[in-house]
Amino acid sequence: MALKLSKRGRVDPFIALDVLRMANERAMAGGEVLHLEIGQPGGGTPHAVIEAAKRALDAHAIGYTEALGVPELRHRVALHYRERYGVELDWRRVAITAGSSAAFLLSFLAAFDASDRVALASPSYPAYRNILSSLGIAPVDLPARAEDRYQPTPELLDREGGKLDGLIVAHPSNPTGSMLSAEELGALCRHCRERGIRMISDEIYHGIVFGHEPVTALALDEEAIVINSFSKYFSMTGWRLGWAVLPESLVRTVECLAQSLFISPPTLSQLAALAAFDARAELDAKVDLYRRNRDLLIRRLPEAGIRRFLPPEGAFYLYADVSDISNDSEALCLRLLAETGVALTPGTDFDRARGHATVRISFAGPEAVIAEALNRLAAWRQAAG
Repeated sequence: MALKLSKRGRVDPFIALDVLRMANERAMAGGEVLHLEIGQPGGGTPHAVIEAAKRALDAHAIGYTEALGVPELRHRVALHYRERYGVELDWRRVAITAGSSAAFLLSFLAAFDASDRVALASPSYPAYRNILSSLGIAPVDLPARAEDRYQPTPELLDREGGKLDGLIVAHPSNPTGSMLSAEELGALCRHCRERGIRMISDEIYHGIVFGHEPVTALALDEEAIVINSFSKYFSMTGWRLGWAVLPESLVRTVECLAQSLFISPPTLSQLAALAAFDARAELDAKVDLYRRNRDLLIRRLPEAGIRRFLPPEGAFYLYADVSDISNDSEALCLRLLAETGVALTPGTDFDRARGHATVRISFAGPEAVIAEALNRLAAWRQAAG
């Protein structure tokens, strides 16, 4: 007799990581790959962070920490909000987590029950939907429009019709790179509070912006959950470290969950991350690189027949309509990888209903890689007619 398999585990694949696996298989077989599929910051981890990690290793300071993280780092994150946003924050509301992924999991468990309904704009980061589904929480896709820069609006929430328990907003957004102004985020916060909807604000790409500075939901709604990460602006992807700023009412709940689910965040990563806040000159130089890559894409993508996209306002992704080339983005990305070595992510990862006509292009890598990828895409398009 076959043994039972959990329905909770039947979530959609994270296609960007599937593409990464296929790209790595190609590379292992001797094929060249230009990685524009994954959000991996270029240039490596800041020097000061590496040195801090070495000092921690030499001191053998790698035991367990408190479930919510070392107090020194929680204090430093709270100070970051004063320095960056002018927001005074009690450090005890900061939970250090094993990547932002753990922050989402802990927050969803603390704030929602099975069968609750949580809205998210579509297109959006696929792990939101998959984590919610694995917990028995219903993700509610809001078909966002290009005219609204693919962000949710109060009107879009009202059109959904059913009762909502939560809303996830991402600004800058993955995959579109779009942002919310203070007025737009404030309108969403007010709308949610009036209707008893919990706001979860994904601010993972704060710091990587190409125009006006982002606003944190902490400045607008004390009951919002704000999630951030050391992976993107701070360039510490493999260190697996993030944080959540929680309403006081959820701190103890999240602490108890973290004690059993994770014991503690990675100690070495926490001690190293203390130095990340003092590496801004190095980190801002990376943002300048992303800006140059963004401008290069905007200028040259039409040569490859890709003309319909919104210029990213932040993060390091460009979300493009490729329906002039193909209405099967998964097949298109497989073909491009096989024929050009350029790895892109199909839009079906982010929008199951409309993503067949879109792709996400990551411009986090070296400028030379972006330029060569554009050369190959333009040559491929010309050869294909």
